[in-house]
Amino acid sequence: MEPSRRAQKLAEIVREVVAVAILRELKDPRIRNVTVTYVEVSGDLRLAKVHVSVMGNETQQQLTLRGLQNAAGFLQSKIRERADTRYIPKLTFLLDQGVKKSIAVAQILKQVLPSPTTSPNDVPPEEFAENLPEESSENTSEESSF
Repeated sequence: MEPSRRAQKLAEIVREVVAVAILRELKDPRIRNVTVTYVEVSGDLRLAKVHVSVMGNETQQQLTLRGLQNAAGFLQSKIRERADTRYIPKLTFLLDQGVKKSIAVAQILKQVLPSPTTSPNDVPPEEFAENLPEESSENTSEESSF
């Protein structure tokens, strides 16, 4: 089911507020190298899942998630200042594995697919023209029937 317009709007506000607060206002040393990828808000606007991408090893990622969860109350107060809703969603932070998976897929494809030795840009124009199919005499006639 597609989220409502209000839920989408609130999700965008949550994403913006959390991203800016992480960059400028949170002083927790555990919270470093974090990117807010997207936010999902429940239909009743009471819960928000904030998906974050964290650069670093597994230990650093878990420490960052714990630091973000500890700062959830502060972040919710920042959202309250910006959002005009009766309820401010309770924030939960989830690690987004999308970037990590895309890098792994790219590495697998690089291993599996053969590397191109020549690209079409490397072929000289005269050789490229020689490989083009010949036009038939019917298509080159001066008379055309439009």
